[in-house]
Amino acid sequence: MEKLPGVYTNNNTTKASWLLLIGVLLVGTNLRVPITSVGALITFIRDDLGISNSVAGLITTLPLLAFAILSPFAPKIANRIGMEWTIALSLAVLITGIIIRSITGITFLFIGTLFIGLAIAIGNVLIPAIIKMSFPLKIGIMTGIYAVFMNIFGALGSGLSVPISSIGNMGWQGALGIWGFLAVISLLIWLPQLRKKREPEAGVATEPKTNLWRSPLAWGVTLFMGGQSLAFYTLITWMPDMLNSIGYNPGTAGWMVFLLQAALIPTTFVVPVIAERLKNQIGLAVGTAVLFMIGFCGLLLGSVMLVPLSAILLGIAGGSGFSLSMMFFTIRTKDGKEAAELSGMAQSFGYLLAAVGPVLAGTLHDISHGWTMPILFLLLISVMILIAGIVSGKEGMVSNQFKKKNRKELARGH
Repeated sequence: MEKLPGVYTNNNTTKASWLLLIGVLLVGTNLRVPITSVGALITFIRDDLGISNSVAGLITTLPLLAFAILSPFAPKIANRIGMEWTIALSLAVLITGIIIRSITGITFLFIGTLFIGLAIAIGNVLIPAIIKMSFPLKIGIMTGIYAVFMNIFGALGSGLSVPISSIGNMGWQGALGIWGFLAVISLLIWLPQLRKKREPEAGVATEPKTNLWRSPLAWGVTLFMGGQSLAFYTLITWMPDMLNSIGYNPGTAGWMVFLLQAALIPTTFVVPVIAERLKNQIGLAVGTAVLFMIGFCGLLLGSVMLVPLSAILLGIAGGSGFSLSMMFFTIRTKDGKEAAELSGMAQSFGYLLAAVGPVLAGTLHDISHGWTMPILFLLLISVMILIAGIVSGKEGMVSNQFKKKNRKELARGH
């Protein structure tokens, strides 16, 4: 049997290559479902604990803040103990967080949620870097497959949460806690990766370090990542409530969020494959922003009949936005280490921006007693996605752009 095509095996066996592939995909399945499973249950959690919409929005915002805080440090932790060990520890923290969150009480709810956010932050940052290093000839297709697995389980989290909560005495605590089994399985499958040591990439030690915080391209990727994340997590948190206000029952509203995430699935596979073959990705970025705008306009009209179409369009936009963000981390960088650094920067500032979404939307709803103001806010974010997407979609890499800038500065200096 031949080795898995496009895999950088470094004399690894075919079995080890496939174990890595399966491990990456299983880690991906855990990067959304602990958060998306909350959205359909947020009404039950709010009513059970007696909290406001703004406080309920923190259930989704807290993980995003954790992403923002830990993302820049994830590459540094990985440099010290290795990417494989870092991901294994993150899965252990994720399991702990899911268990704590499932214990009744506001304190346990938020402590567990914080743990979950810190754990997911590691996977978010490091998986694109592992794909770039281990699958250098198949970055597009691997990013697509990884994103598909992530979003399939994210969709299942939204669609199954209410039905699971109604089984016996499960309640919302049991519906959130059951996903801990998936994290345990993923950790067990990942354990063989701890036995190997990855060789440093050629050229990493000799190349000067790029200051990403001074790169316009890196900032474009960051704002694109943050904008699409803000739109997605705000929808995951509040779309069920938006739909409840126009006549949908909680179960049906949950399945509309499932439809949104189901629409992500084909897009997250196709877009990276297309993006890798294009000279630039401006067209894909512009299309993403336009679909967000049309979808939000559909929700703004408040028509029950338009909701399924809006959910599909927003799902396609979300899938395209997420996949493009993951691709920008790899095709705009020269190696796995720089990919991890750009991923860390974009997900740090980007998720800090995204964290504003659920809380601000909940606050705007509390102030206006309706969903028009929150949706107008999301339309404004779509404009930001459009501008950032045009910047991010231009051909080039952050390191090359930075070198050109340095040469121009030196030329002016002489």
